[in-house]
Amino acid sequence: MEFNPNVLDLLKERGYVYQCTNLDALEARLKKGPITFYLGVDPTADSLHIGHFFALMVFRYLQEAGHRGILVIGGATAQVGDPSGKSDMRKMMTKEQVQHNVDEVKRLASKFIRTDGENPAIILDNNEWFRDYPYIDFMREVGVHFNVNVMLAADAYANRLKQGGLTFLEMGYMLMQAYDFIYLNRTYGCTLEIGGSDQWGNIIAGTELNRKMRHIDPDAKASDEDIFGLTNPLLLTKEGKKMGKTENGALWVASDRTTPYDFYQYFYNVADEDCENLLRLFTRVPLDEIDRLLREDIIAAKRLMAYEITKLVHGQEEADKVVEAVRGLFSANADAANAPSVTLAASRFADGIGIIDLLAETKLIASKSEARRMVQQGGILVNGEKVTDIARVVTSDDVRDGFVMLKKGKKNFLKVIAE
Repeated sequence: MEFNPNVLDLLKERGYVYQCTNLDALEARLKKGPITFYLGVDPTADSLHIGHFFALMVFRYLQEAGHRGILVIGGATAQVGDPSGKSDMRKMMTKEQVQHNVDEVKRLASKFIRTDGENPAIILDNNEWFRDYPYIDFMREVGVHFNVNVMLAADAYANRLKQGGLTFLEMGYMLMQAYDFIYLNRTYGCTLEIGGSDQWGNIIAGTELNRKMRHIDPDAKASDEDIFGLTNPLLLTKEGKKMGKTENGALWVASDRTTPYDFYQYFYNVADEDCENLLRLFTRVPLDEIDRLLREDIIAAKRLMAYEITKLVHGQEEADKVVEAVRGLFSANADAANAPSVTLAASRFADGIGIIDLLAETKLIASKSEARRMVQQGGILVNGEKVTDIARVVTSDDVRDGFVMLKKGKKNFLKVIAE
């Protein structure tokens, strides 16, 4: 793999760089030759969401530039819980739940980063170095370097305090994540941590801990090089809202949690002004081509953006299927076989099911109150016919060729199969 000394310029140009502990020094070091870097992901769920693959894109760019990548799945830190961005303590998971999530996150992450062939990533679980680290030894060797007043000033802890509660368990999270960097530096010569801007406080804690431990312990200095932290911005809409939230929750990478069709539709339906940022961040389309597309045909630009992101996450075959489904649904002779589907027992229609209950149960609409509003506004169609009465009951008479076709608004279709 050919080394690219200008990868940081590429990352800055496409909008990935937000904060850095020392940008000039990092740029100079990246030009000298390959380094080892890492990204940490806590397995708080058995899938990844859109916020994760922002940082995974940075990981892949650095890999392709010839740098050595380590992905750390936080099997240990997930048992504590990151307080960043949370008003309440995260729900504690069992060790079995954490291990299941670790395995799933490893599997999904391999979609985005190179795990075989030339310059493959190393994937580690930080439980490997925490499970046999005695608590007293950890507190004496690591905890002694943390000032509680400084920690409480960090956004992660300050915000939790404002909400009226901060546990000692959560206070330990920053120490653990900071030590990850020390362990990786000593063991693998890792000198750069990347992550989202919400992790800035934890990343800084790691670089500071490294400086302090080097000062008092010459054996801790596995490398003479400085270590760096680099963050990407949070993925926000032009209105400043966090991107990746749907009516049914987070936009997940796992297809059994967010279907490829819904994934494509989410991005196609974003505001026009958000298209440029998404094309820059989640596609490899050259910047001059992005500028041309946005000037000449915003609809074509959005289609390309939605397709490329779906292909990135779900693969070309699934992305092509979605495009064919969309073409079929919006053609004059819509092919119902291409629509996303759910299955209900045929007896439900024999007994009759209210339109509000049907919309909520099939999750075409997230809540019954929202379903009532959509019906009253004429935004719901059953088999192509507009429904305006919230008392409408869908029966076996509505089941045609084994299914009922629902439509929400102009673009959202759902085939409800009666079995």
